[in-house]
Amino acid sequence: MRDVLVLNGPNLGRLGTREPDVYGATTFKDLVEICETAGRELGLSVEVRQTDDEAEMVGWIHGAADSRTPVILNPAAFTHYSYALRDALAQRTAPLIEVHISNPAAREEFRHTSVVAAVANGTIAGFGVQSYVLALRAIAEM
Repeated sequence: MRDVLVLNGPNLGRLGTREPDVYGATTFKDLVEICETAGRELGLSVEVRQTDDEAEMVGWIHGAADSRTPVILNPAAFTHYSYALRDALAQRTAPLIEVHISNPAAREEFRHTSVVAAVANGTIAGFGVQSYVLALRAIAEM
C-alpha cells in the first residue's frame, strides 16, 4: 500500500462545531474515518493529522519530502499567508494536492489568494469533505 499524509491546518480540529454553515456538521473524527475508509478502498495507507502550529506543519512537510510521501493538504488559514509553508512545500518529492472544504474564491476577498497553490499539483475546493476523497482518488491515479 502506498502511504499518503492528509494534513490539516488551524482550526480544522474543530470541524462539526466551527461555523457549520460554512464547513458542515462533519467532525474531525468523521473526516479521519472518511479519509481512512476511502484510502483503503483505493489501496492507500492514509494517515490524517491536524495542527494549529505552523512550525509543526512545516516539520511534517519536510518529513514527507524526505520520505517521498504524497500529501493532501488543507492549509486552512496558512493558505493565505504562510510563505514558510509554501517554501517547505516547494521541496516536495511526491504529489501534493491542496484541498479546501469550502470554496475560498466564493468567500471573503482575503481568502482568494493561495500562496501554496503554485507548488501543488492541483487544488480541489468547495465539495465539503468530499474534496478529500476526490484528492485521494487523484493521488491513487498518479
